[in-house]
Amino acid sequence: MADDKSERVWDILKQHSNGMLTTRFAGGLRARPLDARPDSEAGAIFFLTDVRGLKDEEIEADPAVCFVVVDEGEKAYLSITGRAQMLQDAAIAARIWKATDDMWWPQREQDTNVRVIQLEPERAELWDGPKSSAVAAFEFAKARLTGTKPKLGENRKSTIDMKA
Repeated sequence: MADDKSERVWDILKQHSNGMLTTRFAGGLRARPLDARPDSEAGAIFFLTDVRGLKDEEIEADPAVCFVVVDEGEKAYLSITGRAQMLQDAAIAARIWKATDDMWWPQREQDTNVRVIQLEPERAELWDGPKSSAVAAFEFAKARLTGTKPKLGENRKSTIDMKA
């Protein structure tokens, strides 16, 4: 059973699925926006992508990736690292399909260019900050007056073992 910290990670992903996926290539790192389809039961995060991009080649060459999500309202910052693989699986694509995906692939999951990225999280790092801008402003003011550091939240690291 997942602990509270890993449940928080899955909750953030379910509420705020838009983020940046970073892959490695010969010239360094490349990040691009993607819409995550988290599946805590499967222990994986899925993304739809197009074979005509560079992601498939980069992931096949080096499956280590990072996905970052920001929940501005909750002041939560989430970084997930893990291993990704490219799948050509119409059944998974159909299961995670959203109406907005029709704009990219009018033939839906049957489009031969549709690919699924499956990210198996190994580690998640979560920074939780004050939910209120007023609280943050107060903490900054208090820190300035007292010469201390502002207390803006807790940096919580959660290691997710998806194989358990």
